[in-house]
Amino acid sequence: MDSNAAVLPTHTTTTMPPPSKNQADELRHRRRRRRRCACVCLLVSLGAALLLGITLLVLFLTVLRVRDPTTRLVSSRVIGFAPGPGPDFQFNLTMLLTVGVHNPNPASFSYASGAAQLWYRGVLVGVAGVDPGRIPSKGDGTMELVMTVLSSSFGAELPQLVKDMEAGAVPLDASARVPGKVAIFSVLKLRAVAYSDCHVIFGVPEMKVRSQVCHDHAKL
Repeated sequence: MDSNAAVLPTHTTTTMPPPSKNQADELRHRRRRRRRCACVCLLVSLGAALLLGITLLVLFLTVLRVRDPTTRLVSSRVIGFAPGPGPDFQFNLTMLLTVGVHNPNPASFSYASGAAQLWYRGVLVGVAGVDPGRIPSKGDGTMELVMTVLSSSFGAELPQLVKDMEAGAVPLDASARVPGKVAIFSVLKLRAVAYSDCHVIFGVPEMKVRSQVCHDHAKL
């Protein structure tokens, strides 16, 4: 082996010179600029979130504000009448009630089922189920109820019922509770319950509703 041959180093180390004052200032300036940009982005995000919250609040106070529906008894028809056995005044009466509903809200109302009750002078005398349906936004719909009234339900008020029928007018109170969902723009769905309370005068000779006063409201 030649002793005069050059020995190559296995690795080399390069020593970087320390940054100059101008380079250090520029580096600090870049860092401050990044922090400033991050702060600006954060403020913009917070502002956008606040604006979105205000928009949703305004939307809730206007579009989502539930306005009370209005109901009216369109027709009532006796579809079944069966006198009871014995000399006493007994009967089974089946009525088909058609109720019109107006929905003033800018959202449709869909319901799966509901219940209606019929009262005579504070006594529950009839119960009916409400079939599933849908009332369009700012539109009208109808509900049909089949209600069976038994004379035995009147109890101690049966003699008074006979007097009212002889006088030609029977006062009744009807209430309904229909739970469902309100659909906003076909995307947002909220649970809601529609209530209706009506005082009805039923005319006996004509077998129709003579007058009615209803109070309706809805609750989210």
